[in-house]
Amino acid sequence: MSASGRPRIKERHMPERVSFSRRSLLKGTAALVAPCFVPASARGGNDWKPPSERITVGFIGVGNMGSGHLDSFLRDGQLQVVAVCDVDAAKRKRARQRVEDKYAEARRTANFKGCDEYNEFERLLERRDIDAVLIATPDHWHAIIAIAAARAGKDIYCEKPLTLTIREARDVLQAVRRYGRVFQTGSQQRSEGSFRLACELVRSGRIGKLLKVDVGVGGPSSEAYLPEQPVREGLDWNRWLGPAPWQPYNEKRCSGDYSGGWRRIRDYSGGGMTDMGAHHFDIAQWGLGMDGTNPVEIIPPEEPPLFDQIPDPDEGEGLVFKYANGVPVYHGGPDGILFTGTDGRIEVTRSHLRTWPEEIGREPLGIRDVHLYESPGHRQDWINCIRTRQRPVCDVEIGASTVTTCHLGNIAYWLGRPIRWDPERQQIIGDEKASRWLDRPKRAPWCACL
Repeated sequence: MSASGRPRIKERHMPERVSFSRRSLLKGTAALVAPCFVPASARGGNDWKPPSERITVGFIGVGNMGSGHLDSFLRDGQLQVVAVCDVDAAKRKRARQRVEDKYAEARRTANFKGCDEYNEFERLLERRDIDAVLIATPDHWHAIIAIAAARAGKDIYCEKPLTLTIREARDVLQAVRRYGRVFQTGSQQRSEGSFRLACELVRSGRIGKLLKVDVGVGGPSSEAYLPEQPVREGLDWNRWLGPAPWQPYNEKRCSGDYSGGWRRIRDYSGGGMTDMGAHHFDIAQWGLGMDGTNPVEIIPPEEPPLFDQIPDPDEGEGLVFKYANGVPVYHGGPDGILFTGTDGRIEVTRSHLRTWPEEIGREPLGIRDVHLYESPGHRQDWINCIRTRQRPVCDVEIGASTVTTCHLGNIAYWLGRPIRWDPERQQIIGDEKASRWLDRPKRAPWCACL
């Protein structure tokens, strides 16, 4: 990156001046009897930007989400993936091969060798030719890698949930601001029109005074006691654990399976509360107009739900978030977000946007209504902001605010008692034991990384 923060234009080195006679020039020209083919990627055609205008990207974590992002990034001619990193040798080898195969196809050449692979993310971040990184590791690695990337001058797209703890969220926010990086949190529902419209309708008063919000996501993570298994070949198990407590290898600990795996385990994740919660609570706070803040009190039920259980708030099964504006948010109900007001309801999920009565959603928004940030797509929004140095639709501050709300819910579930929170000071009020959950101890050497 240049000192101004904009993507650096790659330097072109001019050859030394050489003198030619007319005779030698004509002699050399005669050899050019066949046309010279210049691939579209070099010219910038077929939606490919010229090399000097492409944003070079390194991928850190190429498992489930990283693999999916890699496919979409490889189809985008504004970007060029130049490096991949993963602690699983087989995954990073497959990812590098996919990059090289795709670019060979795009360049209409037999092969392409322009992507390096790394086991250690630090080596990838050392490269000055990388403008930006995508982080798609398990949650317990997000903060350390994001802060290191900010220090290295990289712009960042980081998968949700932003961090494993509340204090990490604050640390990531401070690092991104200090080093002036563009940061997009991977809560991509903010870039989907139905979720934006639902929030605009609510904030424009279409359902009258907002009475409550129901958020349907799974429950918290928990401890896991798993028998030791032989570490599979090619996996750097010590580095997979990283800052997390040492545990013997078991395939379920590092499985990316959404029905289980590391997302269920408290050492690595906050469970359904932070996984889908980073999507749905994010939209709830957007609709509430509570970006950048959090609830002031969190009240849990008598029994916490399981990881894959969505509680029924009508039965008193889920916790309640109380915000300073007086609107309660309930953890529970059908998957998605349900806004209830004095004059109607709005439900939004990844499959539909419904309103009761139907007329609420039919009348177009007027000039005096609330109009929220309209993203051109989560990846494109990030790319645009890398070029303009503006903040994207799901800036780090929004990701930090949302994940803090989710973590507060988990702390209340784990301790089984109400939590009072000061959003300004980012402190739990009057509960020393609960305050210990604001962060986690980290193993050496990663304990010194934040």
